[in-house]
Amino acid sequence: MAWVLMALGLVLMVEGLAYVLAPSLIERVLELLRSLPEAARRQIGFLALVSGLLLVSVAYQLGLS
Repeated sequence: MAWVLMALGLVLMVEGLAYVLAPSLIERVLELLRSLPEAARRQIGFLALVSGLLLVSVAYQLGLS
């Protein structure tokens, strides 16, 4: 359970850094995402999900459980 909290904390830190360091870039990215078709947004979400699962798997294999 501790690793879930650690992962969530890291995600929030990265998200927060993006908003602190480049809020105007976040706005442009959101506008770009709004302009994409729903199918493209689903593909991006799926790729993000698979990438996250791969990173968690690698961390687990390295003994970061």
